[in-house]
Amino acid sequence: MKIDSKDHPGPWALGCALVLGLLVLPGLVLPVAAQDPLAERLRARLEEAIAQPTVPLAVLEEAVHARTTLLEFYEGRLYAPAWSRDGALSPAVAELVSVIEGAGSHGLRPGYYHLAALEELLPRVSRADRAAAPVDRGGALVDLDLLLTDAFLVYGAHLVSGRVNPETFDPEWVATRREVPLRPLLEAALGADGSVRGTLATLLPQQPGYQWLRQGLAQYRYLAATGGWSPVPMDGETLEPGATDPRVPALRRRLTVTGDLTAPAGGAPTSDESAGKVYDETLLAAVQRFQERHGLGPDGRVGAKTLTALNVSAQDRVGQIELNLERWRWLPRDLGARHLRVNIPDFTLQLMEDGQPTLSMRVIVGRAYRRTPVFSDQVRYLVLNPYWEVPTKLAVEDKLPEIRKDVGYLERLGFKVYEGWGAEQRPVDPTTVDWAALGKGRFPYRLRQDPGPQNALGKVKFMFPNKFNVYLHDTPTRELFARTDRDQSSGCIRLEKPLELAELLLRGSASSPSSWNRAALDAALATGQERTVALPSLVPVHMLYSTAWAEEGRDPATPVVHFRNDPYGRDAVLAAALATAPPIR
Repeated sequence: MKIDSKDHPGPWALGCALVLGLLVLPGLVLPVAAQDPLAERLRARLEEAIAQPTVPLAVLEEAVHARTTLLEFYEGRLYAPAWSRDGALSPAVAELVSVIEGAGSHGLRPGYYHLAALEELLPRVSRADRAAAPVDRGGALVDLDLLLTDAFLVYGAHLVSGRVNPETFDPEWVATRREVPLRPLLEAALGADGSVRGTLATLLPQQPGYQWLRQGLAQYRYLAATGGWSPVPMDGETLEPGATDPRVPALRRRLTVTGDLTAPAGGAPTSDESAGKVYDETLLAAVQRFQERHGLGPDGRVGAKTLTALNVSAQDRVGQIELNLERWRWLPRDLGARHLRVNIPDFTLQLMEDGQPTLSMRVIVGRAYRRTPVFSDQVRYLVLNPYWEVPTKLAVEDKLPEIRKDVGYLERLGFKVYEGWGAEQRPVDPTTVDWAALGKGRFPYRLRQDPGPQNALGKVKFMFPNKFNVYLHDTPTRELFARTDRDQSSGCIRLEKPLELAELLLRGSASSPSSWNRAALDAALATGQERTVALPSLVPVHMLYSTAWAEEGRDPATPVVHFRNDPYGRDAVLAAALATAPPIR
């Protein structure tokens, strides 16, 4: 029978019932498990905590972080110990300790889950230790029970929704943090048919990308533990293919360590003597592989940017991977069989269908001072030949200085000036406005750009209404896509292939065919008239900030790990947040 909290007596009532040896609930009479001396000690310990809600609950100077859920868990089981019975430890104890020892494989710290204290307690409750040096085994078992329960609850919470909530330190990041009731999961895991390891494994992100990145973490931890790599000297001109340069041997060694350059037969790195100092074709292919993995133009030229990426230490790359494993835990559990991913640091968009990219393109994202936010939503409709209503902030900061220099700027680019909205909207002659008197806090006008070849949104925009007022759209400034670093927008995402994306998103299914194809799309665009078109089905879109991710490699045990620069400085902020202790919940 489930005991609802509204029918559950408080700690005082439970204490009275324990004295009588029976607990009476509506329709239920149970023998009191708390006659067990350990249950008595647990009850006394936790009732003291309940009576002092402002005093931290600690065990062996270890803070109990899942305080609220832990108290509910023990109250719900009448304070019976969870991890031992009749003084004998459950097999689940060793299972949980083993899982905690492996927390590092997820980029988490075993110390968050009381590992040191558990390793200290376990020998104290073992039979061999008691024979050698008598201890208060009952007290040790109570401490052990509380720490194990807290460890399960906190570790489970971190797997479900991450170590930290990004919204507490980044106003432009909305995490879809999952909520899973951990108390019943713990009860099930401790049951006769339960498994602590298996239960916790169900809480992990299930996407292949998370598992590949975990493998990448193991790979780079091994490299860091075995010495990493020596830096390639930064001095000298750009290293060109075909050149002879004293830095070539160091470059070969560096690329061999990370597998970009394949070692010769037998596994030994190419020696300096045999390799010489010539930048040959084999080394060129290795440099290009490295550049592709690091978001650099794969031209094979080893200049300042490539050298800087080469010389980031293995340990720093480990930290970067750990940060991005945490970001995986902030995503929805189900990204959608068909969904869009925009990776801001990579300046790319992918349309994913059944785990495979069916369309990839370059994108332009927000500048560092107008950052593209991070969140998940659903694309609901698109607008053909859109007007552009210039946000007031952009009108004041970007357009007003141009208008002051030449009011004809508005007409040349197809802008109209309005006052009011809807039925009260009225056009304003821009030559009658004292633009010099306007500025921040005083701009009573609207600027709207007509559809056309100069429209900032191009031919189509993709809408998923959100509080940040960002969306995907076409752009007339196509030359920006040739840049490697494409943080050039005011927050929205400009697309390299907008019409290809529109065609795919408007495509119907076998059960729900669509009349839209490329010909119909082109015909609608040719009218020059604004038109809203609903998608046949909503398409999830995920704005991501991944500075490290992994893909399946030729060898399933060795994924291909990619790294990117951090254009908005978000890695350092997250690292600082993760350095703090878990909050008390």
